[in-house]
Amino acid sequence: MIIERKTLGDTAQLQGLGLHSGVPVTVKIHPGADGIWFRCGSDRIKAIPENVSDTSRCTRLGPIGTIEHLMSALAALEITDVEVESDAPEMPAIDGSALPFLVALREAGCAVLGSSELALPYARLFHHVGDIRIAMGRGEGHWRYLFDAGTRWPGQQSYESTDILGIYADEVAPARTFGFMEDVPAMIQAGLAKGLDETTALILGIEGYKNDALFEDEPARHKLLDLIGDLYLAGIPIKYLNVTAERSGHKTNVEAAAILARAAAGA
Repeated sequence: MIIERKTLGDTAQLQGLGLHSGVPVTVKIHPGADGIWFRCGSDRIKAIPENVSDTSRCTRLGPIGTIEHLMSALAALEITDVEVESDAPEMPAIDGSALPFLVALREAGCAVLGSSELALPYARLFHHVGDIRIAMGRGEGHWRYLFDAGTRWPGQQSYESTDILGIYADEVAPARTFGFMEDVPAMIQAGLAKGLDETTALILGIEGYKNDALFEDEPARHKLLDLIGDLYLAGIPIKYLNVTAERSGHKTNVEAAAILARAAAGA
């Protein structure tokens, strides 16, 4: 399959606090020509599954954390080549979603670099770990995510789209990161989520949301947002995939991206 390679027409810039660190960060997303790279100080790491260094609470490339929201926005705009430069080792939280990244990238514009050959695996691929399931295969952009809170409210939520590129900006990108009210003290004690507050993260209480939700099923939509960003580490345009995931998080998402990348390399 021949795909179009795209970069930015100009540099995009965003500022905010690191989602977990709370440290002020400026990120500049420059045009590139050799894939998606993240750079902080002397560290320059290509955004591929084998370069992921940690998946607890976020997806980290080397020392650079919380890359998944930006990766998700890049996937939605079909951008294949950029250089991401940050002055602190974490992407900014901003409003807790992918929408600010999407807006900044759109404002920078796109430039076509040319085309390249991409192999897609013929067989459907599966990654199962306990009750976590991810199924991936060539398709036309049909994505579904099942969020399962277990015995906690809201139980199960699912979000599904048969046209992921067509709906992403309005229905997925705005969905914010979230947490359970009972987990907040432990997260604070662990020094996490310092860049978030009740205006930038959705809080799930015992019987409902503790602040205003943008969507009734916002957690499921945000988990799909994360899934898209993590799977884009495999470098396959999301419009050519059909993906179903249940209960997955960053660890299993990245493991699935590695499976997808290996299958594509051997297709």
